[in-house]
Amino acid sequence: KVASFQLEAKSQEFLSAVEDKKTTRFTDFEGKTSFGMSVFNLGNAIMGSGILGLAYAMANAGVVLFLLLLTVVAVLSSYSIHLLLKSSGIVGIRAYEQLGYRAFGTPGKMAAGIAITLQNIGAMSSYLYIVKYELPLVIQAFLRVDKPAGEWYLNGNYLVIIVSIAIILPLALMKQLGYLGYTSGFSLSCMVFFLIAVSPLILGILTCKLKITSLLLSTAYTIPILAFAFVCHPEVLPIYTELRNATKKKMQHVANISIAIMYIMYFLAALFGYLTFYGEVEAELLHTYSRIDSYDTLILCVRVAVLTAVTLTVPIVLFPVRRAIQQMAFPNKTFYWPRHIAIAFVLLLFINLLVIFAPNILGIFGVIGATSAPCLIFIFPAVFYIRIVPKEEEPLRSVPKILAACFAGIGFLFMTMSLSFIIIDWTSGTSKASSGH
Repeated sequence: KVASFQLEAKSQEFLSAVEDKKTTRFTDFEGKTSFGMSVFNLGNAIMGSGILGLAYAMANAGVVLFLLLLTVVAVLSSYSIHLLLKSSGIVGIRAYEQLGYRAFGTPGKMAAGIAITLQNIGAMSSYLYIVKYELPLVIQAFLRVDKPAGEWYLNGNYLVIIVSIAIILPLALMKQLGYLGYTSGFSLSCMVFFLIAVSPLILGILTCKLKITSLLLSTAYTIPILAFAFVCHPEVLPIYTELRNATKKKMQHVANISIAIMYIMYFLAALFGYLTFYGEVEAELLHTYSRIDSYDTLILCVRVAVLTAVTLTVPIVLFPVRRAIQQMAFPNKTFYWPRHIAIAFVLLLFINLLVIFAPNILGIFGVIGATSAPCLIFIFPAVFYIRIVPKEEEPLRSVPKILAACFAGIGFLFMTMSLSFIIIDWTSGTSKASSGH
């Protein structure tokens, strides 16, 4: 009897496993990406063009206040990822949009999908915008062309199309995000080179004009820049899906290590940029360095390294957008190569058209970033957590849910501040406020 009971139990187990296999969708497959590659991918997702604005943020806030704000934001980002992973673990879903669906039905799913799409299209546009304006200047300096005569290889529009087709599109067509671990590692090493290369420029400065803290109005502008410096939340769940032997604890370690690495790189990039130029730092650090000597070989190499890093971040940011579009438009469809390729191609085409024909649209993306980034980092993880975690496990008045509600409140505060500063900029005609990504 015992033997027959065990046999029956095993057959039931086998049948349920077969059932599970039948219902597997494109987001639910066994992860094969190593821990290290996952750290590289998430680190690359965090490191946006925002790193170039951090020296300007430090010049406005002072070293101590900048470090304090950066620390607070890093801790908040880690907590936000904890909320996402906890919600994901309870319902067994590893897709941001599906968490929205479980929490608020179709409106929640659409809100998450639209926020990811807008945030990441804005980020990709800003990266290609840097390529469009920096790459011609770098080529011009390498070739020592003082007065360009309309050469095609010094035309930013042509160069951005070439970079998109030759580098970004092939990487964006990879089946899984995990394959980009090598390019992410290379991208991060380019930024390490950037840090090593700019550090000697400080040594020539003997007078100490260090600003320790500052409580000027301009300090307030650094808060939105820093608040969005660790935006990687759309990429967290896709990376979690592809992580080998994935557990919530292991993915949290991946996130914490990625945030810690970027925290150190952000602080050093800001400090080196600030110690080199003090109050003369521009909102875009590359422009500041090119003022020293546009033909200097080291500075040219630094600019090439930053351009490489920015270019290799685009495919990482494109993956969650494609996934969001699939979740919204084709929720129950399995992986299909023609659709996978078509979405990537259309997205890149759309972003190229924006960057070439409507560069002023970046102002609009500033508003979108100020709205979607707080939603993705603070508001959505908190409200999804409150709705998804059962009341039997954590009542509404329990400490974790009260903390999550406060966290959502911080998100609304950041959103209000960012939008206010952007409106002040537009009315005064300046451009101090900018998104961290």
